[in-house]
Amino acid sequence: MIVHLVDGTYELFRHFYGLRRGSSVDPPFGAVSGVLGTVVQMLEGGATHIGVATDHIIESFRNDLWPGYKTGAGIERALWAQFHPLEDALVAMGVATWPMVELEADDALASAAHLAAADKRVEKVCIWTPDKDLAQCVVGDRVVQMDRRSNKLRDRDGVREKFGVEPRFIPDYLALVGDAADGYPGIPRFGAKTAARTINRYGALEDFPSETLGEHRDHALLFKELATLRTDAELFDDVDELRWKGPTPAFAAVAAKIGDTRLQGRLATLSARS
Repeated sequence: MIVHLVDGTYELFRHFYGLRRGSSVDPPFGAVSGVLGTVVQMLEGGATHIGVATDHIIESFRNDLWPGYKTGAGIERALWAQFHPLEDALVAMGVATWPMVELEADDALASAAHLAAADKRVEKVCIWTPDKDLAQCVVGDRVVQMDRRSNKLRDRDGVREKFGVEPRFIPDYLALVGDAADGYPGIPRFGAKTAARTINRYGALEDFPSETLGEHRDHALLFKELATLRTDAELFDDVDELRWKGPTPAFAAVAAKIGDTRLQGRLATLSARS
C-alpha cells in the first residue's frame, strides 16, 4: 500500500490565494471546498490510505523556545475562519485528520511518516507539502516528498540535489541558513552553499569545530531544535486506520454548507466503486 500524508494547512493557503487570484470575492468556504476537492481527486486517482494534518492553532511549543517564531498574526480573517471548518469537513468526509495544538502540522506529518514506514505492508509514504522542513523525513525512495509548488517528487537524491545535504542533515542546514517563514534568521555568513559545504565536511552542528560557529553556536543549536520535527506524536496504532472507508452521514450537510454538493456525488461514486 501507499500512504499519502497531506499538509492541510498548506493546502488551505494554496486554495485560498488561488481563488483570490481569480476573483475579487472570498467565498466563505471556498478554500475548504478546494482542499476537499484535492483529497477527492487523490482518492479518484487510486489512493486508499490518506491522513491530513492541520494546525488547529498556529502556535506550538516552539514559540516558547524562540520569541520570533511564527504565530497566527497577519493571517487574514477570511482565511482563518476556514481553519476549523476544514477539520470538521475532513472528518465528515471520513478522512483521518490530525488537528495539532501543542505540536504543528509538520510534526504530525513527520510522526505519521515514521509510524507508516515502520509497517512492512507499506510500500511507500508520500508526504504532500513543499515545506522544506519535511525533507528531513525522506528515506531513500520509500518515504518521499511531493512538492506541489514545483510539481516535483523528491526522494533522497532529490533532497541532495535541492539542498546539497542528506535528508538527516536538513535541520542542521536550516539552522545555518535560517527559515524566514518560521521566523528564525540563521547564522551570519552561512548561505546555502557554505552551509551545505560545511555540513558535508563535518556532519551535524554538534560535530563542528568550536571556531566554525564561534559565539553563534548556542543560537545555531537552538535553531536546529526549532527545525527538527517531532516523530513521537501518537496519531494511530495501525496504518489501516488511514484507509478511507467512505463519508459519514454528516457529509451531506457539510457539502451543502460549503456550497459544493458535487463533492457528495463524487464520494458516492467512489464508495460504490470500493
